[in-house]
Amino acid sequence: MTQAERLPREDHALLADGTTVWLRPPCPQDAGAVRRMYEEMSRESLRGRFFGVSRESAEQAVERVFGPARRGYQALLAGAEDQVVGVAEYVGGDDEADVAELGVAVAERWHHRGVGTLLVEHLVHAAREAGLTALTADTLADNQAMLKVFADLGLPVSRRYEGGEVRCTVWLRDEQGRYLDAVDDRARRADVASMEHLLRPRCVAVVGAGRKPTSVGRAVLKNLRRAGYPGLLYVVNPHAHLLEHLPTYPKVGDLPHVPDLAVVTVPADRAAGVARECGRAGVRTLAVLTAGFTPEQGAELLAACRDHGMRLVGPNCLGLANTEQRARLNASFAPQQPLPGRAGVAVQSGGVGIALLEGLSRLGIGVSSFASLGDKYDVSGNDMLQWWESDGCTDLAVLHLESFGNPRAFSRTARRVGRRMPVLTVDAGRSQPGRRAAASHTAAAATRTVTRRALFTQAGVVATRSIAELLDAAATLHTQPLPAGTSVAIVSNAGGSGVLAADACVEAGLSVPELPAELVTALREDLPGSAVVTNPIDTSPAVRESSLTACVERLCRHHAVDAVVVSLVPTALGEATGEDLVRGLTTCCGELPCTLVAVLPHQPEGVRLLTPGEGRPIPAFADPQSAARALAHAAAYARWRARPAGIVPELAGVDTEGAAELVDAFLAAHPDGGWLDPPQCADLLDRYGVPQVPWAWVGDADAAADAAERLTARDGRAVLKAYGPGLLHKSERGAVLLDLVGGAQVRAGYQELASRFGDGMTGVLVQPMARRGTELFAGVVQDEVFGPLVLFGLGGTATEVIGDHVARLAPLTDSDVYGLLTEPRCAPLLFGHRGGEPVDVAGLEQLLLRLSRMAADLPQLAEADLNPVVARPDGVVTLDVRIRLQPARRFDPFLRRLR
Repeated sequence: MTQAERLPREDHALLADGTTVWLRPPCPQDAGAVRRMYEEMSRESLRGRFFGVSRESAEQAVERVFGPARRGYQALLAGAEDQVVGVAEYVGGDDEADVAELGVAVAERWHHRGVGTLLVEHLVHAAREAGLTALTADTLADNQAMLKVFADLGLPVSRRYEGGEVRCTVWLRDEQGRYLDAVDDRARRADVASMEHLLRPRCVAVVGAGRKPTSVGRAVLKNLRRAGYPGLLYVVNPHAHLLEHLPTYPKVGDLPHVPDLAVVTVPADRAAGVARECGRAGVRTLAVLTAGFTPEQGAELLAACRDHGMRLVGPNCLGLANTEQRARLNASFAPQQPLPGRAGVAVQSGGVGIALLEGLSRLGIGVSSFASLGDKYDVSGNDMLQWWESDGCTDLAVLHLESFGNPRAFSRTARRVGRRMPVLTVDAGRSQPGRRAAASHTAAAATRTVTRRALFTQAGVVATRSIAELLDAAATLHTQPLPAGTSVAIVSNAGGSGVLAADACVEAGLSVPELPAELVTALREDLPGSAVVTNPIDTSPAVRESSLTACVERLCRHHAVDAVVVSLVPTALGEATGEDLVRGLTTCCGELPCTLVAVLPHQPEGVRLLTPGEGRPIPAFADPQSAARALAHAAAYARWRARPAGIVPELAGVDTEGAAELVDAFLAAHPDGGWLDPPQCADLLDRYGVPQVPWAWVGDADAAADAAERLTARDGRAVLKAYGPGLLHKSERGAVLLDLVGGAQVRAGYQELASRFGDGMTGVLVQPMARRGTELFAGVVQDEVFGPLVLFGLGGTATEVIGDHVARLAPLTDSDVYGLLTEPRCAPLLFGHRGGEPVDVAGLEQLLLRLSRMAADLPQLAEADLNPVVARPDGVVTLDVRIRLQPARRFDPFLRRLR
C-alpha cells in the first residue's frame, strides 16, 4: 500500500488554539514551502531538530521528504493556506521491521500550538496501518517541548538517556484506553477554542444585509442590537450607506477591525467568494444563513473555509445566539429574543429551533447558547456538546439532529457530557422504511431506527418522540431531583383522575406499588376521614392545602416510592383550585428528596412550571400521559447515570492477525466481496473463540455418511444443510434435513438435496443433532455511518416475525452486554423463568463480547448472522452462521480530523 493510499489525501484538523490546519502527504509542489519553513527556523530550532545548526541538514531533510518512494518511509505535512507549518516523518530500520524512527519539525512562529502533537497522532495512525509496534525518536535532553509531546501523547513511552541526548520509544498499543482518552481531551480543548470566536466574538460583521426591512440580514442586525451586543458591529453592503443606524462598508477587507464572526446572507452563488474574502481578511468563523446551495456551490463554500482555517455554521440555517452577559449575542433571524437561561440548544431545522426557543422561554428554563446548524457542513452537534460541557453556563443539552456526521465521536462525547448534565433529543427520522432488503436476519433487524436507539441508549441520551415530549422531559429534569427508581405514588383529589394517572404510569413502564402498612396508617392521620389511602391515594374533593402538603411531604420523605404524581381538579368543595394547591406544595415541599410532578387536567394543553417564589418549581402537565412519560425519561436517565461507565474486557484466545489474513485472502479472490462458505465461517469464528457445534463440509453422499458416523457417536442423529449462493434462508427453501439416523438415511438425504438444488448447491454441512435449549440469535451488521452494530434476541425460524431483539454499537462494554441480555422480552428464559434452571449466561456474555471484538477488528465484516445460538445450563453453542465480507477501510477512533 502506498503512502497516498495509507493517509487521506487531505484532512483538516484543529490545533490547540482552535486554528484549522490541513494535513496531507507531501507533493512535489510543496518542496518550496517546506524549504522556506526550514530556512526561517531559528538556530535553536535547527539545533533541536538536527542536533546542529547547519543548514545542510535541513536541505537533506527536504531531499528525503521529496525523494523517491521507498519501503518503510512515511512523511506528512501540516499547513495553513499555502504555508507549510510542520513536517513529520518516520523511516523503518532494516534490522527491526516493526519499529521506525520518527522526526518532527515545526515552523518557527507555530510553536506551542499543538502542531507537533497533531502530526505525531496522524503518523501513529499510519504506523499502525503499516503494522509497526513502536516509533523511536532521538532528541536533546534540553528539548523540553518535544519531550512533553511524547510524555503527553497518551501512549506508553520509555526513555534512555545518553549524555545530552534522550532516545524515546513510543509504543503504539493503547493501554486501558489512555490514548483514546488523551486524543479525546485534546480534541475537546481544541474544539472549544475554535468555538470561542463563534459564540463569544468581540467583533461581528453582517455581510449582505439588504436595504429592505424584511431581508434576513436586516433581521439579524435588529436582533443583534436588541440583544445589546457589546462588541464591535459592522455591516457590509456596497449599495447602501446606512443600515439600522450603522454605517456600511463595501467589502470585508475595508472594515476597520477584523471580525471574529461574519454572518453571511448573500445569495448562494456569491457565498464562496464572500467566504474567501473573509478568509483573506483574517475572519475566524462564518455563519452562512443562505439556503439553496447546489452541491458545487456548497463544495466551494466549504473549500474556502478550509483553505483559510475558518469554522462554518450552516449553510441554510437560522443563525446562532449566546445569552451570557459578556456575549449577549443574537446573530439569528428568530422572531423573538431567547430568554437567558441554562439550556444549550442545537438544531438542524430552523422551525424546530424557533419552537424550542419559544418553549424553553415559556417554561422559564431559558437558553444559554443556541445554534441552528442547517446543512451542517462543519460545526455539528458534537461541537456544541463540547462547548456546553466547558462554558460554565449550561446544565441541560437539547439537540434536534436529522443526521450524524461522526456518530462514534458523538457517542463518546454524549457519554461524557451525560454524566454531568442531561442530553435530550427528538428522535427524528423514525418514519424511514422500517426494514431494508437484506439477506440475513441481523441486517433485516438493523433498521436505522434500531441503530439510532442503540446509540442513544449507550450514550445516555434522553430520546423523545416530539418537541412537546422533549419540553415535558426538560421541565422535569431541570427542576426535579432524579428519581432513584421507577416506583410512583399517585395523589389525587378525585378518584377517577387518580386511576387515569396510575394507568398512564404503568403504560410508561413505571410501577404503582402498594404502600407499606405503617405509611398508610400515618397518611390516614394527615387526610380527611373520607380519603381512600391506597395507591393511588384519593384525598377526597374537600382536602385542605395543609392536609395535601402533609400527605405529599410524608410520601416523599418515607422513601417507599421514588416519585409522586399529584393530580388535582378544581371543585366547589375545596378551599383552593388545583393550581393553588400545587403552588402551595412548591413552597412547603421545595427541597424534598423526591421527584414531584403535577397533573392539572383543566389547564390548557402543555406543561408549565409553577413557581411561587422561594420553593423549587413543580412541572404541571395537562394530561397524565405526558407526566408519566416525563417521569419515565427521568428514571431511565437516572438509571443510566448510576451505572458504571463500563469497560471493554480483555479477551483471551483471539487471533486478530489470522482473522485479518483470512479476510484479506477472501477479498483478494472476491474483490467485490461476498458470502463465506461454511468452512471459512467456522475458521473465522474459531479465530475469536466463538463456540460452534462440530461440523464437516462434504461434497458427495458417501462423504456425508462417513462424517455423520464420526460426528454422531452419541445418539446417531445427524443434520444436513445445503449451501450455495442463493441458499441463505435455508429453512424456508427446504435446505435443512433433521434427525437423519444411519448411513442410508444420510446418503438419501444428500441425494435429495442435490436433486432439489442441482448446480445451485456448492456443498453440504454435516452436523450432529443438537440437544434442545433456548434458541437465540446474535449478529453484527456494519452501518456505513454508525459503525458495527451487535444485535441479540430470540432466535430460530421466527426471529423476524417475533422481532424480539435489542442492539448496541460495538465495541461492547460489560454494561452494554448486560443490557443486551436483560432487555429482550425473552430475557426471563435466560435467568430461570418460573423456577427453571438458568442458561450459561457467562457463556452468552463471552459470545457477544467476541462477536463485538470481531466486528471492531474487521471493518470488512458487512454482516454476521449466528442463528440459532442454543443456550443451555451447561453451555452455549452456535448451530448456524452466515458471514458476508465487503471491501472497507478501518475506522480509526484516534484520528483527529474535521468532517
